[in-house]
Amino acid sequence: MGIKLYYTTVTASRTVKSQQAEVIRILESKSIQYELIDISVGGELRDEMRSKAGNPAAVPPQLFNEDQYCGDYEMFSDAVEADSVDQFLKLA
Repeated sequence: MGIKLYYTTVTASRTVKSQQAEVIRILESKSIQYELIDISVGGELRDEMRSKAGNPAAVPPQLFNEDQYCGDYEMFSDAVEADSVDQFLKLA
């Protein structure tokens, strides 16, 4: 599967929870298949996400096409507004 969504099931941040839910809702509404990767199960997954994103402070949600970084929530949201989600996710 191509699209990977790094997210967390353990967060006190309402912002992170709502952003994750929004990304999932949009991916499902567009019938885009994706794999969820829960970084709360181990620090190595969080570190992997941050390394791949090139940002040591990156927080979920983060989107990738395989190992190619697509962007974070803000960038995804901008792509949704511009109706360019397929290009953002490197599907087009």
